[in-house]
Amino acid sequence: MQGRLSTVVAALALLTAPAAAQVTAIRAGGVVDPDAGTVARNQVILVEDGRITAIGGNVQIPAGATTIDLSGSTISPGLVDAHTHLCMVVQPTRDAGSYYLTTLRDPDAFRAVQGVVNARTMLEAGFTTVRDIGNEGNYACVQVQRAIREGMIQGPTMITAGRIIAPYGGQFHLQPDKQNLAEPEYFFADTRDEMVKAIRENIHYGATVIKIVVDDQPYIYTTADIAFMKDEVERAGLKLAAHAWTEQGAINAARAGVHSIEHGASMSDSALRLAKEHDIVLVGTEYLGLRSPDAVRERWVDRLRRAHALGVKLVYGTDAISAIDGLSRGEDAILGIDPWVEAGIPAPAILKAMTSDATRLLGVGDERGTLKVGMWADLIATPGNPLTDIETLKAVTFVMKNGVVVPRPAGTP
Repeated sequence: MQGRLSTVVAALALLTAPAAAQVTAIRAGGVVDPDAGTVARNQVILVEDGRITAIGGNVQIPAGATTIDLSGSTISPGLVDAHTHLCMVVQPTRDAGSYYLTTLRDPDAFRAVQGVVNARTMLEAGFTTVRDIGNEGNYACVQVQRAIREGMIQGPTMITAGRIIAPYGGQFHLQPDKQNLAEPEYFFADTRDEMVKAIRENIHYGATVIKIVVDDQPYIYTTADIAFMKDEVERAGLKLAAHAWTEQGAINAARAGVHSIEHGASMSDSALRLAKEHDIVLVGTEYLGLRSPDAVRERWVDRLRRAHALGVKLVYGTDAISAIDGLSRGEDAILGIDPWVEAGIPAPAILKAMTSDATRLLGVGDERGTLKVGMWADLIATPGNPLTDIETLKAVTFVMKNGVVVPRPAGTP
């Protein structure tokens, strides 16, 4: 009887013991280190439980491992779009290109569905991390983030801003008999109490970054206003992103020491130097110049060129808020590299702005943005080496997110 009981106990132990994690081995023609600006040739990457457990030229592939042959490709960290709006797609014809009208016509439930679709296509294009920086209605972005985190849908790691905090009116011009049409899209905060309330409500409802609009009204946030909000944000362990379109708005944001300036469209060399002095990242959204008149496009390119020459830390972000016929959000987002190329930014600097520097800004650089042991296995494969040919990022052939292979879109090789 004792022997039979021992056998049963042993069998039950086998049934309840955790199964050995499956190991995936990737044979890589080259592995890019964006910080060093180098490529290690003929590498093997081992992935277990979603993380990189070994990487090198002499790594042995364990028996039983699933092997993926990418020996003809270059492997880079997954890309980052640090300024996007996944839960809003402006309909140029329907809404005359006005995202104010889009926010009125598309309910939050529909916008969350748009976020699901856009998140998937961003991932398919190689963007494994995004910072969703507002204009998401009443926290639609947080729900998309939750669905990704809980494994219900596939999408990038999302840093979410929730409702944008702004002086009265936000980025819209309201009418006195329709005063409520800009909320909850924006969170109006003009007094210190309102600023604290807006920040805390955002955090309560799931925001993981706080975004403010500094200067889209004749009255703008002062340096003292911004510094006050930055202190409140940092007490919660988050970062503050500041939309600054005007020169004075950018100066106020830089003096307050925000973590990033978004757009910085009108920044002079002196404003750029101030940002560098305070170690502020510029997420310049030069994508916005892509379909603009030549003179406007050149202003975006010129500002980017000057910022790079002055040594401002740059991180890639798009905006990407309009529907473009024939292009998914992901396919459109990667086109934002074109102004960087026009500005003469070297390919290694562009890649770093889209990977390691971006994840550090987003606060996830200790786990994403580079390919090292212990990091999450977020990676892409391209036919060429992005350190010498940045255009190869438009031809991503393989994406892995948290160690899981992302199926290719229908119709792609």
